[in-house]
Amino acid sequence: MPDTLRTLIALPNPAIAYRAAEISGAGAKELARRRAALPHAPEVQALLAGRGTDGRMPYNAYDKWYGPHWRLALLADLGYPPGDESLRPMVEQALGWMLSDERMAYIPKRTVNGRIRMHPSIEGNALWYLHQLGLPDGRMAELARLILSWEWPGGGWNCDMNPRTVVASFTETLLPLRGLAAHAHYTGDRQAVAAAGRAAEVFLSRRLFRRLSNGRVIHNKFVQLHYPLYWHYDILFALKVLSEAGFLNDPRCAEALDLLESKRLPDGGWPAEATYYQYTEKKVSGRSPVDWGGTSRKRMNPWVTLDALAVLKAAGREPRNATESNSTAPETMNTPI
Repeated sequence: MPDTLRTLIALPNPAIAYRAAEISGAGAKELARRRAALPHAPEVQALLAGRGTDGRMPYNAYDKWYGPHWRLALLADLGYPPGDESLRPMVEQALGWMLSDERMAYIPKRTVNGRIRMHPSIEGNALWYLHQLGLPDGRMAELARLILSWEWPGGGWNCDMNPRTVVASFTETLLPLRGLAAHAHYTGDRQAVAAAGRAAEVFLSRRLFRRLSNGRVIHNKFVQLHYPLYWHYDILFALKVLSEAGFLNDPRCAEALDLLESKRLPDGGWPAEATYYQYTEKKVSGRSPVDWGGTSRKRMNPWVTLDALAVLKAAGREPRNATESNSTAPETMNTPI
């Protein structure tokens, strides 16, 4: 077991300790005990704070990043215990908005040259967190149907309204892949299995961060490490989702795995190199109710480190200590976009 993982397991934060124990392969009884303590984690308490007596949040479902939709996704990502019916009012807020007549009316308006250019990352995220949180809802089948009906030829999705755009985008394809893979796992839906495979190919064919046309890095942010990602993309989040979906052993993940290993710090952890949130009390778009540790190129971020350790273990690359990793970054890493 990596020394870093031992350190994280020993932390008093129940959310960090649970994830670390899960990655370490702890026994079922220990994991059940640690998972039961998750509601006491400061991150969980912050995500659930502000609910009214009816269990609803006083925000619009999609308010970035503090609306119910985002809070449910983060609870699921932390491994929050499944089956908590007190979350149902938040689910209703999210699905009520997502499947509203008003939002569905945008479908024909966002259809250009026969391609539907909605934002299926929303439905994909919801499909995933409803399965993970153990909150089955009859509308989940409709979420899956919408995602499948919006798929672009060749696989994947894109919200770009430019008529010349004819390929899928990474940011609109990763979360539908995650949602459909979970839906296929829990329901056996064969259409979801096939679409998830086509979506995975969007990333694998590009080695998770390179252009098909010239092999250059698609975007510098794709090769930075973040937590949380929300609807954004980076190589670590892609590796995490591809691992969940069963594609991590594809050899085309190797370069991204090499790059991830190269970012390991001397203390054995990984940094958050950038963020997509603001930790502030101000009512601004992009604010987070949780401080996820900020950024540093020299200091370990526990959430990024947990995801990195989980991915590397799943790929058969788990280091035992800090000196046994730190691969060299790909030589072409500095190629301009």
